[in-house]
Amino acid sequence: MGTTSQASSSGTGKGLNRTLGLWNLIIIGMVIIQPIAPMGIYGVINNKAHGHVVTTILIAMVAMLFTAIGYGKMARAYPSAGSAYTYVGKEIHPALGYITGWSMVMDYILNPLICVAMSAKLLMALLPVTSVPPMTQFVLWILFFAGLFTLGNLRGIRASARINEGLCAGMVIVAIVFLISVFRFVLGLHQHGAAFYTEPFYNPATFNLSHLFAGTSVAVLTYIGFDAISTFSEEVENPRRNILWATVIVCLITGVLSAIEVYAAQLVWGSKAFGPDQVDTAFTTVARMAGGAILFYLIAVTLLVANIGSGMGAQLAAGRLLYGMGRGNALPKSFFGAIDPKTRIPRNNILAVGGFALLGAFLLEFFSNRLGGDAYEIGAQALNFGAFIAFMGVNAASFVRYWLHADKKTISNFLIPFLGFFICGFIWLNLSNTAKLLGAIWMIAGVLYGAIRTRGFKAELVTFDIPAED
Repeated sequence: MGTTSQASSSGTGKGLNRTLGLWNLIIIGMVIIQPIAPMGIYGVINNKAHGHVVTTILIAMVAMLFTAIGYGKMARAYPSAGSAYTYVGKEIHPALGYITGWSMVMDYILNPLICVAMSAKLLMALLPVTSVPPMTQFVLWILFFAGLFTLGNLRGIRASARINEGLCAGMVIVAIVFLISVFRFVLGLHQHGAAFYTEPFYNPATFNLSHLFAGTSVAVLTYIGFDAISTFSEEVENPRRNILWATVIVCLITGVLSAIEVYAAQLVWGSKAFGPDQVDTAFTTVARMAGGAILFYLIAVTLLVANIGSGMGAQLAAGRLLYGMGRGNALPKSFFGAIDPKTRIPRNNILAVGGFALLGAFLLEFFSNRLGGDAYEIGAQALNFGAFIAFMGVNAASFVRYWLHADKKTISNFLIPFLGFFICGFIWLNLSNTAKLLGAIWMIAGVLYGAIRTRGFKAELVTFDIPAED
């Protein structure tokens, strides 16, 4: 699931070896996003888009491709930065860079929350206990997973690159098994005309533009994490070429693979809505229909493992971001700038992020009826609120640098960032009202915090550097 905005820093020290080629970057990008990215959010998209999941995935891919080009081109200008707030702060204005950075913090700390919530829902589906109320089960499981992620990160446990690549390959195999099962399922159907195969793209009975873009505002979560490729700029051979190509290729592969997966699911399920208790585990429900209990458990376990890996990685990345802010005195240094001498882990930050994930998942689920969605759905859309501010910022920075300030202006340098900004802005506006409200509260708090830290924006602005891994 592409819920891991893991921004592994390439480091800022001298003497880093440029050993990563284009293929290495593509593999890294696919490991971060994951080949089964749309499976976790499939039910949410289906219900919002009234069955047009494939179309939303493809629209989101177009938006991400324009933005991917923007990230790649800005990595040429700032090959050691790799963060949206730097691009915006350097090219447009430091205050706008700060706003972009604050939205990035929202993205980082919400990622562990949605992974905790999704892991809990998956395990509730795998191990149903009818004698215990669902909310009680959810609380027990989020306690378990928030604790698991936190303890694992406090011990300094990290998966190696080879393990991550192995998991990525395993997910591809699971996706292939699912597609084969769907193929057999469809062959077993007695009657289905041409409309059966085109309905996942367009169903006249349920099509509505507002619903389509509401679904697209969630579907973009499939691609979250592609921007992390730019953080490897210092360790890449020919970064001016390879960062751009890798970012675009990863978006294309993710989009095509995701579209195939949800297209197959729609052939089995159709355009009907999932019930409230099915939304978060919708793909496993489809898997049971297509391949029985064995495929159900295979998909569910694969999603669970993917979420655990994503959650732990996202929590560590958020902890490192807070550490960078603490080290730079943007946050209280005594707490956020501390490193455990044995594990070399920002212990206080890991605990803080874990506590936020636990409390946030509980509150969002507890008030789900009032919020119009459960913890995972609202958390995912709120994450996209922050992520798309960063994406719009990158497109704007690319427009300023390569069009407004360029000596030689080309039509591509105008159209690509302009369309990227416009499409991202349109999708951002179609987020749920709850996500917009939560995002607005976060951004207002950020502006107030920045004003206090800088004595009315008279001192140096807060920075959001992600420190290099030792």
